[in-house]
Amino acid sequence: MKLTSTVLGAPEPRALAEFYSKLLGWPIRTDEPEWVTLRPDDGSAGLSFQLETGHVPPVWPPVEGTQQMQLHLDIEVDDLEAATAAATAAGAVVAEFQPQEDVRVCFDPAGHPFCLWTRE
Repeated sequence: MKLTSTVLGAPEPRALAEFYSKLLGWPIRTDEPEWVTLRPDDGSAGLSFQLETGHVPPVWPPVEGTQQMQLHLDIEVDDLEAATAAATAAGAVVAEFQPQEDVRVCFDPAGHPFCLWTRE
């Protein structure tokens, strides 16, 4: 078995794929109205984006009775400030609540949380 992709639902799969393409530097490989994929040049596991017209973003930090986070992406970076600036320039929003100094919780344009982190 081989994991090939993590799939994120979004009301606009192409727009979300473009965001992650900018953030990660991965090219778009499949581009259909309801399905878009990114994969790094080395062929390892990538990200896919599936049309979900009723997508409801999770709430962070969690609040009982609201949409729960099902997963989040962890992205290791060398420079947390520079990576956060690049993410926000690409369309991310930095979460108000930050659990650790060496992590920045952000939301992608569809509201999925992801963490930028460094090994400092």
